[in-house]
Order: sequence, then structure tokens, then C-alpha cells
Amino acid sequence: MKTLIIEDEKPAARRLSRMLEKLNVEVVQILHSVEDSRTWFSSNPHPDLIFLDIQLNDGLSFEIFETHNISSAIIFTTAYDEYALQAFKLNSIDYLLKPIDEEELLNAVNKYKNLKSNFGNDQSANLQSSFEQIKKLLVNPLNREYKKRFTVTVGQHIKMIPIHEIECFYSENKGTYLHTIEGRNYLIDTTLESLEDALSPNDFFRVNRTYFINIKAIKDIVAYSNSRLKIYLNSYNGAEIIVARERVKEFKDWIA
Repeated sequence: MKTLIIEDEKPAARRLSRMLEKLNVEVVQILHSVEDSRTWFSSNPHPDLIFLDIQLNDGLSFEIFETHNISSAIIFTTAYDEYALQAFKLNSIDYLLKPIDEEELLNAVNKYKNLKSNFGNDQSANLQSSFEQIKKLLVNPLNREYKKRFTVTVGQHIKMIPIHEIECFYSENKGTYLHTIEGRNYLIDTTLESLEDALSPNDFFRVNRTYFINIKAIKDIVAYSNSRLKIYLNSYNGAEIIVARERVKEFKDWIA
């Protein structure tokens, strides 16, 4: 069995590759973007199975299938909510929630082996239909439910913080924090990568590897060196918040 991994988080991709090798599953290639995947499919035979992340650095992975008719079976590796998961579960496409569990990976591979004889043109059509269902759920915020509050631990107490009271999320010293409109910082038990699926894109934007900011918390935007932008929030006085150069255009579209 030949497999392909399409995953933009390189540590996660390497971990999945090692897990598959333990199952004697051959990984022919690891790809990290929509563009790389399109190039690869243009000059390589399709593998038996693809482990596919949904959101890549340069777009949704579904964009790959808009230019290439992929015949491979798909197992999604994702952190997306249950509504999107249900969409492709109906078509017997398996999924693995991150971080991937070894037993669940084994079950998914075995499920593919059991269904392999059924894959063909009909399955390809079902895959394409499923992609459209999921894409509608992902690109239309009206069909998505996002986090309304976060819980933090304060001494012996658990405090609930509504999402509208949060100015930004940031990572520091391997921890993830939220900063409130009251100027308080709280450590939270999650990662910035997980927040991409939990936060409404209408309200929050990831300006760089370290910060998600709330559009309502922006106090000022200043031109910075190398075509970048510097953001000032209403109450946050921590490290400088700089919009990464490759995100400037998208950021300007977001605030427009």
C-alpha cells in the first residue's frame, strides 16, 4: 500500500509518517501545501491512500481537487468540528482527530484495507461530492459554530471568559495565553493551531506565528519595515505585534 501525507505542520507530518512505517505502510511523499500537492500530482502516479489535512498554509486542501481528478482514497487528519466530520463520515471516508492516536490510526488503515475492493469511479464521485459538502461548511461561517467562551484556572477556581472579552491569544515560552480587555493574561490548555478551528474568522485573525488578534481590540495600525504592519491593541502592552509580510494582504482584506 502506497500512501501520501499532505500536512502543513511538519512535526505532525513526520510523526504520522513514523506511525505508518510501524504499520508497514509505505509513505511515498510528504507534502505541505496546495501548490506543492498540485505540482506533485501533475507528474506522479496517484497513491492508494492520502492522509489529508484540511487547512494548509496556502489554502484549503480541497483546492487540490479543483485542478486534479484524484482517484486515491482519503483519510482526513483534522481538528474540525463535528458538523464537518459528519459530512464526510456519511460517505464512509474516515477521519483522525489531532493529535492522532495510534489505535485509531490502525483502525483507519484497516478500514481502508477492508473497503479497498470498493474504491473506483463510483468512490471517486462520492469523494468529490463529499468535498463539496465539507467545503460549504468550512467557507460559510453561518454553518459553523465557534467558541463562545474559554475557561481558565485561577488558584482553586475555574473562571469563564466570554470570547468578546478577549483581545488576543499569543504563545510564549511554549505556552498559549489569552489577554482580556481588562488587561489580564491567562494560560490556556490549547495551542494556536487548535485555535484556528475554534475562532470565528470574522472576529479573529492570525497575524503571525505568535498572535491571534480580535478585530474589535485594534487601536492602531502603523506601517512597519519590510512592507509589514505593526498592530497596537487597546490594553495589550506585551511584545510587539507585527503582521507577517506574507499575511499583510490577507490582513488588509480582513479589516476592509
